[in-house]
Amino acid sequence: VCAVAHVTAKTMPHEDAECRKGSAPNIHDPATRELSVVVPSYNEENRLPLMMDEALDYLEKRQKQDPSFTYEVIVVNDGSKDQTAKVAKEYCKKYGSDKVRVISLEKNRGKGGAVRTGVFSSQGKKILMADADGATKFADIEKVEEGLKNLQPWPKGMAISCGSRAHLEKDSIAKRSYFRTLLMYGFHFLVWFLCVKEIRDTQCGFKLLTREAALQTFSNLHIERW
Repeated sequence: VCAVAHVTAKTMPHEDAECRKGSAPNIHDPATRELSVVVPSYNEENRLPLMMDEALDYLEKRQKQDPSFTYEVIVVNDGSKDQTAKVAKEYCKKYGSDKVRVISLEKNRGKGGAVRTGVFSSQGKKILMADADGATKFADIEKVEEGLKNLQPWPKGMAISCGSRAHLEKDSIAKRSYFRTLLMYGFHFLVWFLCVKEIRDTQCGFKLLTREAALQTFSNLHIERW
């Protein structure tokens, strides 16, 4: 039993001391922010600055327009081998630990594990997943917020709004090889047939969840990788 426990044990993530004040937040605690943005990052030192600049510029402008709007951005460094953590910490220093936090995983656990780590440490009433590659324009959060609002009344406070790039499918296909296009359609068919039939773009990394929905969803997540 001890041998199995040792082999399967996972190193706990650590939050950079410069990017956190007080005890580590927990999703079971009451929300203290309007919005938490969780950014899973693996070897993203080159693309992360573009995404962070766009996101923080939008969030700062929104806060100036509405002082009651509060936010945090949680960058989860998923065991990166490059300078991802260093890049993220620069934003923590610039904007303060109340707005930007960095959590580092000792070993790469995959996107599922990285997002779950960020979600479990979030403080927002709403929690947004956002990819570090900036594939989605950050201001489009207003569209997923509208989608979340349209789902009211939320059963037990739970609702999820998913971003979609389905309307860009024709443009993306034109840039792909026939083989990749075939794989894409095959994958989409399997997802539709076995799992989800009402969401066209399940792979878009831009999803907005209520705090209650995030707790239920990620507490039941067992596959941490892709």
